[in-house]
Amino acid sequence: MQPGQANTRTAGAQAYWRRFFPAAQPQLAPCALSRRTIYILPNRSGLLFAVVLLTLLIGAINYNLALGHALVFLLAALGLVSMVHAFRNLHGLTLAPQRATPVFAGDTAQFELAIDNPTSRPRYALRLWATPELPLEFALAAQHRQTLQVALPASRRGWLELPRVRLESRYPLGLFTAWSRPWPALRLLVYPRPGDLPLPAVSASHAATGPLPSAGDEDFSGLRERQPGDPLRHVDWKAEARNSGSGPLLIKEFSGGSANELLLDWAQTDPQLTTEERLSILCGWVLQASQAQQRFALHLPGCALPAGSDESHRLRCLEALALFPA
Repeated sequence: MQPGQANTRTAGAQAYWRRFFPAAQPQLAPCALSRRTIYILPNRSGLLFAVVLLTLLIGAINYNLALGHALVFLLAALGLVSMVHAFRNLHGLTLAPQRATPVFAGDTAQFELAIDNPTSRPRYALRLWATPELPLEFALAAQHRQTLQVALPASRRGWLELPRVRLESRYPLGLFTAWSRPWPALRLLVYPRPGDLPLPAVSASHAATGPLPSAGDEDFSGLRERQPGDPLRHVDWKAEARNSGSGPLLIKEFSGGSANELLLDWAQTDPQLTTEERLSILCGWVLQASQAQQRFALHLPGCALPAGSDESHRLRCLEALALFPA
């Protein structure tokens, strides 16, 4: 056989496999549990139950016991009914991604999912998890929608995607396990673990940019509406008094730099530290400066964010630290 023919047959086999067993992909749309996505097998209790039934059947045949046969067939029928109910306990449910809030490395990430039961049957003894160590047990009433928080350890910074979750049920008798593996498309940003070093002095933060401008060097450039995180000392209280408090607070803007601005620079961290340790220090500085309502700029290799003090600036800085190349 020629190499080209072998490659063609391999590609054909792979295409045939993907046709009937497509690769799983995260879904933005609600994941509906149907006959194609629900699997069911007897668990350990179910296998033990089958062994007991087989033993009873052998005894009934050996001793020709009519009541023994009736008992075996009755228990077997109960087992089959249990299998059907285990399947129906999952069939028709839908799982939809909602939202995920960023966390810091070392914390537990919470992914919010919504599970919906559009049918008139209540669902019992449901379990959902992304990792077996953090299962979530719940029940779902008929025609009811419930919000779930799926926990996942956030050990490293960067994007953390929700893996395929497992939704299972052993209802009603615990003899069969019915499960499905939906994959809602949901991810969150993991920020570096915050360090505990104090903020650098203002003079030290500007050492690389030349002498600090004095307060008299700043020129008034205009007014803007106050945003969350802006310091109150920059509020134009005279304009507020003229407006009699009827409008939004206005912030004075100055040009020419500020002696109170911090420059959080990658070069200020110890070069002997690892990348993650240096990012951790910068992350701690960003949080401290933001909490103190201090205007600060962030300089990273290949990335320079201008000075700011509002919430959006803090989030941009944390995102830059989280996505910094390893």
